[in-house]
Amino acid sequence: MGVFIKNDEQISLMRTASKICARTHELLQKHIKPGVTTGELSAIAEDFIQSNDAKPSFLGYRGFPAAICASVNNEVIHGVPGLRKLLSGDIISIDIGVCFKRFHGDAARTIAVGTISEMHQKLIDVTEQSFFAGVKCCTESNRLHDISNAIDDYVKPFGFGIVQEWCGHGVGRQVHEDPQIPHTRQEKRGPRLRRGMTLAIEPMINIGTYDISMLDDTWTVVTRDGEYSAHYENTVLITDGEPEILTL
Repeated sequence: MGVFIKNDEQISLMRTASKICARTHELLQKHIKPGVTTGELSAIAEDFIQSNDAKPSFLGYRGFPAAICASVNNEVIHGVPGLRKLLSGDIISIDIGVCFKRFHGDAARTIAVGTISEMHQKLIDVTEQSFFAGVKCCTESNRLHDISNAIDDYVKPFGFGIVQEWCGHGVGRQVHEDPQIPHTRQEKRGPRLRRGMTLAIEPMINIGTYDISMLDDTWTVVTRDGEYSAHYENTVLITDGEPEILTL
């Protein structure tokens, strides 16, 4: 299919979608506390996104039944919101996509519920900082897998596992576009980064090994060893200078 390079008008629409996405995350963080259900969080997100003349990108996407992905503790990605109540000590990864006038913004955050352990906070922090290590490579002088290698180099000294089967991706007219963006070191450097590329970079990091499996709901990805996992994502625009993070 090839990489879709966006023009100024399309980038403007993505900025709006991404801003709504970021504001939705800010809203949900105020509601993430012990006792709230993941389904309630999804409903809050859906109402807010629609009130901004936009649509939740994930609702109905390949049959997904909710406005957000809500992955708790050992759930890596694509957790289906429902009746589960959050408990103090949980961590929850919220992944949100927003579509505004046919263009998408995509971002994920992992949030502490109540008081969590030092190890789980370290997992959240390392996952977030690995994203920013990768973003430092998002310039036209670099290639795609420079991002992958920078994330891998940042995470490996901590002894955490980097999920390999799922990766980042292009985003724009579709919520998932070319190119795919691995988060582990690659032998080849990959295609050159070009102005107008928009990338969803989203490291998924496990306390234990990188091994994962799928639950019977055919959506929720979990760590095979039951250890906690964190996820951090933003939509990033490649410019002729420093990269622009659209979903902050």
